[in-house]
Amino acid sequence: MKLIYQHMLSFLLIIVTTVSIIGYAEIDYIKNQTYSQNFQRMESYATTIGDLATSENNGKSLLSDDFLNKLRFVLQGDDVNFRIFNAQNQQIYPKTNVPMRLPAKVFRTLKAGKEIQIRNNNVERYIGQTKSAYTGVLVPWNHGPGNLVGIIWIGSTVRNVEKPIMMAKRNLINALIVTIIVGIILSFLLAYYSTSKIKRLSKATEKVAAGDFDVQIPHKNSDEIDHLASNFNYMVRKLKKSNEEIEAQEKRRDQFMADAAHEMRTPLTTINGILEGLEYDAIPEESKPKSIALMSRETKRLIRLVNENLDYEKIRNNQIILYKTKFDAAKVLKDVTAQLQQNAAKANDQLELQVTDEIPIYADQDRFTQIMVNLIQNAIQFTRDGKILVTGKRLEHAAQISVIDNGIGMSAEQRKYIFERFFKADPSRARLGTGESGLGLAIVSSLIKQHGGKITVTSEEGKGSNFTITIYDKGYEQFVTEK
Repeated sequence: MKLIYQHMLSFLLIIVTTVSIIGYAEIDYIKNQTYSQNFQRMESYATTIGDLATSENNGKSLLSDDFLNKLRFVLQGDDVNFRIFNAQNQQIYPKTNVPMRLPAKVFRTLKAGKEIQIRNNNVERYIGQTKSAYTGVLVPWNHGPGNLVGIIWIGSTVRNVEKPIMMAKRNLINALIVTIIVGIILSFLLAYYSTSKIKRLSKATEKVAAGDFDVQIPHKNSDEIDHLASNFNYMVRKLKKSNEEIEAQEKRRDQFMADAAHEMRTPLTTINGILEGLEYDAIPEESKPKSIALMSRETKRLIRLVNENLDYEKIRNNQIILYKTKFDAAKVLKDVTAQLQQNAAKANDQLELQVTDEIPIYADQDRFTQIMVNLIQNAIQFTRDGKILVTGKRLEHAAQISVIDNGIGMSAEQRKYIFERFFKADPSRARLGTGESGLGLAIVSSLIKQHGGKITVTSEEGKGSNFTITIYDKGYEQFVTEK
């Protein structure tokens, strides 16, 4: 069954059930009230006739057959009938050929001075068979305490008493029919209002499943479905962002595979050519040392490419152990810049160091050296005929190192992915050396995170970049849990 029909049925059942309960309670109330009023009326008749029966005029009862006949004729116009019994439980009016008596149990109750109210005497339980079903009362007449004079049964036909009840039932049925019609209309409107929102969600979900992440559902935050729509919109935005990141990762992975294949193919081709030349004595004797040296450099280049990948995986998966000690970062920076001066000179770059005499730092010295080599080599790689400045200083409970260049710089989009694996800010400008695989900055970022430090980068296209790392003292590390 469709949801709209389920909602309609639910609303309709609630409305009909509520009206039925209220109607039943109202009919029951009217029924009780009607019978109660009838009993009061019959008791009033019985008491009045009883007062006449117990009164005397010259020693005679005021009730005579002629009077009772006239009274009976008058009351029959109102569908009221009565019977009178004497103190010996014999029916004395109207007179019958066969003696009529009240059941013994009923007579004993009346003789005890108790009144009996009868809703329906159709089972001959009280006064015997009657032509029509009657509701009435049996009232004893006493002349003084314990002195039973007679008993009167007076009642009205049930049909006459229940006329207001039947009218109330008809009104209830009419009201129920009107309620069902109105309920169907209202339930349809309410169900349509609710299910239309769900339909919008369903259609939007189908679009998302088909790959459309630009779907947004308008809502007013008025109920739970609107809240669900808001969460759906948030989810779609997150999915879109994730999808864009996945696509970007895929592009970088494809680029890395192409770069790695190119980087490996060049040295492997060189090594293979030299080996074939040596095999067939195609290389002159005086050129063999240079060929072997070239083959050695190309082999080391391949080993470095593989090692960087393995190193990154170990760092990323926390499979390395940091041996952190307190040492002088200024001395390490002087050694690193001295080692890389030759690489900077090849690019016609000026590599300068500006540090204080001593910069105490708490870190793994080997890994700190690796971080600085990668950062400075990255600056050399993307700076030509420029200047690279390395600065270092102490902060409160931390050491801060910056590598500043005036190279090609980066756009905002490039800065977003600069620490991602395989990413290259400008693959066309990459030159041989550490970092051409696109893993250098990813390794740097992972190592700094494991140290409990942080790295920031500011850059502008055509004006250069500024990489700043902060490594905190023992007890002040700032470890960030990635979600």
